[in-house]
Amino acid sequence: MKKLTIIIISIFCGSVATQLAFAQGNAVAGQAKVALCASCHGLDGNSELAINPKLAGQNAGYIIKQLMDYKSGVRSNQIMSAMVLNLSEQDMQDISAWYSSQQVTLQGADPKFVELGESLYRAGSKELAVPACSACHSPTGRGNAPAGFPSLGGQHAEYTLQQLKDFRAGVRQNDESSMMRIVVERLTDRELEALASYVSGLH
Repeated sequence: MKKLTIIIISIFCGSVATQLAFAQGNAVAGQAKVALCASCHGLDGNSELAINPKLAGQNAGYIIKQLMDYKSGVRSNQIMSAMVLNLSEQDMQDISAWYSSQQVTLQGADPKFVELGESLYRAGSKELAVPACSACHSPTGRGNAPAGFPSLGGQHAEYTLQQLKDFRAGVRQNDESSMMRIVVERLTDRELEALASYVSGLH
């Protein structure tokens, strides 16, 4: 737990500088650039298919980082790699500004997972040395934009669960200092499912 706390602090300090380095995008210009994005993510960033993440209300800096990671190959997805191929840095900033300005539609957490999901999200697990998710993603699930921690509230539970499993399996590796991989490596499928369900109802 102590090691992870040090990692979180170092990431926070480094990420603040990185996030501040991103130029402010133009949301109006971004709206005109999201035609292709909208086919999967929706014009307002609220995707209909649960396998496609909602981008509405997501921290702009986080969206930019993911787009850059897809373009560089740090994060792998065949469709997204093709989509970002011709995007300039300004395009990414504008698109991110548009989606971050939209309102995410809320999901409803599965009642059977609320107790376990809430416990892990708000308190973590001392037994497993897993910190509370809310420490980075905030009590309301809105994340921490300056530190680069994404908003989770309202996200499709199915999408969140898949990302947690990908981090645990090492399929996804674009987390700073392996922080997410360290957090989820000790959690069971049921615990991951409970977390994914719980955050879908946060706001």
